[in-house]
Amino acid sequence: MGAQIREYRQRIRSVSATKKITRAMELMAASRVVKAQQAVRESSPYARAITRAVSAVATFSNEDHPLTTEKEQVKRAAVVIITSDRGLAGAYSSSVIKESERLVARLREEEGKEVVAYLMGRKAIGFYKFRHRESAAEWAGDSEKPNFERAREVGARIVADFVKDTDAEGGIDEVHIVFSRFVSMVTQEPEVIRLLPLEVVEPPPAPAATDLLPLYAFEPSTDEVLDALLPKYVNARIWNCMLQAAASELAARQRAMKSATDNAEELIKKYTRLANQARQAEITQEISEIVGGASALAESK
Repeated sequence: MGAQIREYRQRIRSVSATKKITRAMELMAASRVVKAQQAVRESSPYARAITRAVSAVATFSNEDHPLTTEKEQVKRAAVVIITSDRGLAGAYSSSVIKESERLVARLREEEGKEVVAYLMGRKAIGFYKFRHRESAAEWAGDSEKPNFERAREVGARIVADFVKDTDAEGGIDEVHIVFSRFVSMVTQEPEVIRLLPLEVVEPPPAPAATDLLPLYAFEPSTDEVLDALLPKYVNARIWNCMLQAAASELAARQRAMKSATDNAEELIKKYTRLANQARQAEITQEISEIVGGASALAESK
């Protein structure tokens, strides 16, 4: 009986220590997610505005630019997967990886394209390494606190590979990004967007016969303007996706750690109740032994 009580008390101490860790991680995630939400709110309008601007230029200009022109035959497609560097965030990373697997299967089996993976976050890197899959590039270490320099580095690598010749230099023909969009503290949805070539996100309404179409004048030239504008568009979209993913990761971690803390409290209550029951049974047994011994002594006299 005493050994059973010691076991319950040991479990209570172990669960209490775990509860302190999960509670601390919950508070840290709660404090960081506020700044992450603010960063998403600040970057999203710019990302939408530059996307509309580039879409309008691509729609109303007659210039063919490598980043806006659809290739006749798409052979290689790039998939950028944004996951977390750490675990303890529920199904956050696994949902993004599952969505990327569906996208890869569709590109390969239905569209007959070769898929090239660009991995961001240790979870995606570990997923590919465990399955002995190759990737074109890997980045890790800043999933919770993304920085614009990393977005610029990823964007430069993607643009450089996109403008390469597919057959001769191993370039890519289109780019997709898989990330988790932050909707609210409760909802984070895995999403796929096509980054390159540029898609007209919000096409303008069909003009009437009497409407005047916008006329763009480029200085010094159309090619130079697009060469300067499109990399900024790529960097802004990647940066916004990284911020959305960071906010989603922190929100998912806060919920997971709160659930773990609540479960730890339930376990502590359960083991405390079992320990009290075992202690009461031990006391009852001791009283019965004392009463039995006293009765035996009285009968012997």
